[in-house]
Amino acid sequence: MAEVRAACGDDDLPVWVAQDLTGGARAWALGQAVVSAAPEVSRRDRIGVWGDPADAVELVRHALAEMGPSYRPFGEAGLMAEVAAKIDGLEVAGGFSWMSLPGGPGAAGQAPAGDAVEWLGGDAEGEVSALLAEHAPTSYAVPGAPGVRRWAGTRVRGRLAAVAADAWSAPSVGLLAGVATAAPLRGRGLAERVCRWVSERLVAAHGRAALMVDDDNPAAIGVYERLGYRRMRVLATHVR
Repeated sequence: MAEVRAACGDDDLPVWVAQDLTGGARAWALGQAVVSAAPEVSRRDRIGVWGDPADAVELVRHALAEMGPSYRPFGEAGLMAEVAAKIDGLEVAGGFSWMSLPGGPGAAGQAPAGDAVEWLGGDAEGEVSALLAEHAPTSYAVPGAPGVRRWAGTRVRGRLAAVAADAWSAPSVGLLAGVATAAPLRGRGLAERVCRWVSERLVAAHGRAALMVDDDNPAAIGVYERLGYRRMRVLATHVR
């Protein structure tokens, strides 16, 4: 992993995809590009792409040949547009945003006073599942899914009101996922409070945090930007 981090300038996207280079994960470097691959990371077989487009094209070809067509290369939007245009059979599946929170003092800002946030015990998994099913049914992170490590939440009058997960975190990049708020309780800043709390702990444990968010969710993007996350538009591709 030290070689991966050095080769890509410690860019958090390929470092995150590489996980810990265990469980079938791989990484390659060529010239000014790095590509990493891991199975079932955030519910997909993923390939993280970074660097010079010409070198990245060669690495993506190599990675797909070695890992197989189920793997979905993704990376910065301009880079992936060039890669997809030069590899026969590779097409853009869609775009979203990768957001990064660097470490350091004051990462995620100062939490306002209010309802307490805490890590939830296993006995709360049913509540988390019910909240997600009703209010965030497309969430990749769900209780019991491989790689979903733990859930944090806050309650309003005893009812679970908002949650977020530590899921698919890599040793040096913690991942925030599964963010959801009960619809009747939205507008109170509960999701922001939970995300801030989890982000602080991810940064403390891993040195930095990251997340993935749909581009058509400006409310969520605004929350993350207030916490200090930096946005990069990315494209995901797949083999036809």
